[in-house]
Amino acid sequence: MVCTGYTRLSQNPEIVGAVNRVAELIAGMTIHLIANGKNGDERIKNELSRKLDIDPNRYMTKRTFIAAIVRNLLLEGDGNSVALPETQGGYLQNIWPIDPGAVSFVPDGWGYTVRINGQAFDPDDVLHFVINPDPHYPWRGTGYRVALKDVLQNLKQAGETKKGFMESKWKPSLIISADGMTDGMGDPVGRREILDSYIATTQAGEPWLVPAETFNIQEVRPLSLNDLAINDAVEIDKKTAAAVVGVPPFLVGVGDFKPDEWNNFVNTKLRAICGALEQEFTRKLLRSPSWYFRFNSRSLYTYDIETLSTVGANMYTRGIMTGNEVRDWLAMTPMEGLDELVILENYIPAGMIGDQKKLNGGENNATTNA
Repeated sequence: MVCTGYTRLSQNPEIVGAVNRVAELIAGMTIHLIANGKNGDERIKNELSRKLDIDPNRYMTKRTFIAAIVRNLLLEGDGNSVALPETQGGYLQNIWPIDPGAVSFVPDGWGYTVRINGQAFDPDDVLHFVINPDPHYPWRGTGYRVALKDVLQNLKQAGETKKGFMESKWKPSLIISADGMTDGMGDPVGRREILDSYIATTQAGEPWLVPAETFNIQEVRPLSLNDLAINDAVEIDKKTAAAVVGVPPFLVGVGDFKPDEWNNFVNTKLRAICGALEQEFTRKLLRSPSWYFRFNSRSLYTYDIETLSTVGANMYTRGIMTGNEVRDWLAMTPMEGLDELVILENYIPAGMIGDQKKLNGGENNATTNA
């Protein structure tokens, strides 16, 4: 039950499950095209923003495209993922994710050349997403293959041990010693006849009647997986793998869901990967220096409807958000009359806040006139 050979990250079900979850979460975020503005950055909705957020190429949706990019980045690409933009007349037509096995990076002084199926490309002509920069070649990423080598081997060995243990037939709970001179002990058929004669019963729980001078029956407790301490070792290795990849332990089957841990995961690991994608999209696909792409990560934080309602109501009554913006938070359609900012307890429009009588001495004037 000793396993040998190299274990790929994509061959470990825990790692694959965690990576697929990360890819699904990032792929589910809306990608916004943002423009720097005098009073704050504003979202732009045009054909370019739609292209990246809906259909980056004609064969797949944005969700499928981003999931493929992230999976390549974390697994098969070993910290690198490459996509090839296709333009026509200066307009973006398609973005093609490239099979990691078809890509190689050739160092060239301070820079490098990207080869796709043997064809050389300048790095400015491809989208090259990177995580964990290599210390010698910072433009190239490094994945988790080396860091998780021993952990993956341990998990594979534990799986082989459990499989062999469960399939093994050498786990009898009873050992029956018989007189070697008994007829039939010399061959399997004879031993089966002896068992059928003395041990086989017609009803469950019926006692056995055996000659005392012929048989000696002993009960034994076979080893279990707990005796081998495999479960504890596997749990430790899974936690180690989760820590290296940067995901909460419950994503690899250890522990329970914790809201604070989940929000920290979104704010750190997911945002870091999104940042790598955002910056590469921005510097390679956009010409305007005041535009940039941004993933909407706010939707991934763990909120309940009560929290959203409370925060939205406070924002609304303080004139920070309109009523329809709050409704959009709650996935509700807009309503007429809720597009103005209101403030204070009487919900007057923010532009009329200075017209209140109590702010202009209205009450005192009313008393004097009386």
